[in-house]
Amino acid sequence: MKRKGNLMGSIAAMDNLYRAWIKARRGKHQKLDVLAFESQLDKNLRKLQFQLLEVNVQVGDYHYFMIFDPKERQICAAPFSERVLHHALMNICHDSFEKHLIGDTYATRKNRGTYAALDRARSFSKKYQWFVKMDVRKYFDSINHVVLGSQLSQMFKDKDLLKVFDQILGSYSTDEGKGVPIGNLTSQYFANHYLSGADHFAKEQLGVKGYIRYMDDVLMFGNNKGQLLGAAKKFVDYLRTYLKLELKPLVHAKTSFGIPFLGYKVFPYQVRLNKRSKARFRKKVKEYHDNLTIGVWDESAYQMHILPLLAFVEYADTLKYRKKIFWDKSHRL
Repeated sequence: MKRKGNLMGSIAAMDNLYRAWIKARRGKHQKLDVLAFESQLDKNLRKLQFQLLEVNVQVGDYHYFMIFDPKERQICAAPFSERVLHHALMNICHDSFEKHLIGDTYATRKNRGTYAALDRARSFSKKYQWFVKMDVRKYFDSINHVVLGSQLSQMFKDKDLLKVFDQILGSYSTDEGKGVPIGNLTSQYFANHYLSGADHFAKEQLGVKGYIRYMDDVLMFGNNKGQLLGAAKKFVDYLRTYLKLELKPLVHAKTSFGIPFLGYKVFPYQVRLNKRSKARFRKKVKEYHDNLTIGVWDESAYQMHILPLLAFVEYADTLKYRKKIFWDKSHRL
């Protein structure tokens, strides 16, 4: 695929920086750092423009915090100016990243996402008798900077852009030369692209027709157990050899037994919530109801939080469970 060049001028253009600011402020326009940036909007956008044109961006002043939803993760919150920078980069680079992805990669992509991935898994579970599930151990923390840098240089030939990407990569590491911060827009693109070559290897070299990836969660399907496990072994070897990644123990079973995927258990003709998702839902409903009751949230804020949570559980066959939880929100939660 032809490499893209001469992009930095478009990235640093004021109209692109303005669009990046609009995107970065969505849902956050009342936050203090956003208001401070906007108090001198033209000056701050021109400062970003200067950094880009000088190929010397200021990145890495992260605020770190932990979340436990459902598992422990360290989140890196970049200053607002950096978030504008990330949007400016991806406004222009998005199409290049998108062109390298196969159709059955679903994370952080328009018209795909969680529910499209689950629909696809359900479709494959009707067609194939066996599945293998693979999950990379500490994926974001394990992404190798040298390998990723090589991948990016195969996609872009703009040396200034590649230097900016190197500066972003160099702003964070969990081990020497490894890791991208969870929370950055650029990290989502980098992490999704990092496994793109593995997607093509599975589909085009191994001949796996039933294949789904959601970030670092991979499903393979087949009707011959031995052939499927053989393909999975070669896939794991590829990840270890070329991407320097380690995987959690593989899970394989008949599709009729249910596929653990994205917080659900997917069967050919039914989808259930897994135990962890049920516990999380119960905990969140109580937390949100308490916030409404004691006045931390108004009704609008409550609806904004509860509706995505309901959408998550409503995808599965959970009518009885939801009735049980909402029977009396004032107690037994």
